[in-house]
Amino acid sequence: MNVILQQDVAGLGRVGDIVRVRDGYARNFLVPRGLAVIADERNKNRLAHQKAMAEAKAHREMAKAKELADKLAEVPVTVKREAGEDGKLFGSVTNRDIAEAYAAEGFELDRRSIILEEPIHHIGVFQVPVRLHREVEARLKVYVIQK
Repeated sequence: MNVILQQDVAGLGRVGDIVRVRDGYARNFLVPRGLAVIADERNKNRLAHQKAMAEAKAHREMAKAKELADKLAEVPVTVKREAGEDGKLFGSVTNRDIAEAYAAEGFELDRRSIILEEPIHHIGVFQVPVRLHREVEARLKVYVIQK
């Protein structure tokens, strides 16, 4: 019997896969627990429709992320911090500080998407990567100046 998996099943497949299983396994285990549905024409059409909708949504999200990346590349931000004479900061600039600086400019960024290998400890200009989508990464221009 062919079934369409509704959830990931270890050793069998992932969501949306059409797999062949024994009749009893499908009737007595997979279908009653909601792990799969029988792969008839109606369910195959529903699966095709769901995949098309998910693909369209993913395409919209990708386009939105690319548009945001272009806008972010044009807008540098300035972060003011107390510093010593040698340009070393009293403290540091973290991804949270950068997210707050962009929020002040009208951009809402998740601080966890800003990729800082370590906090910034010196005055200067920094190119900071931010992951907007799993396939879209932008570079933020951050000026760290003395207060």
